[in-house]
Amino acid sequence: MSKLCTISEAIANVKDGMTIMIGGFLANGSPDKLINELVKSGVKDLTLIVNDTGFPDRGCGKLIVSKQIKKVIVSHIGTNPQTGQQMDAGELEVEFSPQGTLAERVRAGGAGLGGVLSPSGIGTIIEEGKELIEVDGNQFILEKALRADVAFIKGSIGDKLGNLVYLGTTQNFNPLMATAADLVIAEIDTLKEIGEIEPERVHTPYIFVDYIVQ
Repeated sequence: MSKLCTISEAIANVKDGMTIMIGGFLANGSPDKLINELVKSGVKDLTLIVNDTGFPDRGCGKLIVSKQIKKVIVSHIGTNPQTGQQMDAGELEVEFSPQGTLAERVRAGGAGLGGVLSPSGIGTIIEEGKELIEVDGNQFILEKALRADVAFIKGSIGDKLGNLVYLGTTQNFNPLMATAADLVIAEIDTLKEIGEIEPERVHTPYIFVDYIVQ
């Protein structure tokens, strides 16, 4: 059965107050068409899980500029001045998570685990309010797993069933986030018929994908 739909049909699944994941790395491998449509929709009070907040005019940074995000869980915000400005003004809650830790938290969410033990951030603000666990004499921070209501991911190639291939730097957070959301919407560049993608090329199997847009 084809999972192909229009971008507006896909965005209709996103409601106020939801938690969303968006793939990409500094706007590379970013599902820009989905982001643009979400900006137009006006959906607000979202919690955003993302590697970085992109740029004011590129990637998920557009959602920061439009003030549709109430909280962001992120590893880096330096390329989007709007993020820091809204944080300082008390308009946006920012939870920092080291990049490797963020990736593992998403991976844990996709695997159905409760979290991961990480040494990153010991003795810094990263550990504040979190449980410390000692293993073989070493201290670790218990970092809870992350899941989302909806994930926007970007594939280079996809078929109508939802099998995805990522080319180049598109394979950043996209494959991880495809496993860690209740509803996954994949934006693709090239559409193939079912069976046209060789099985060994598939990075994200169709079972994880709910909708395909182009």
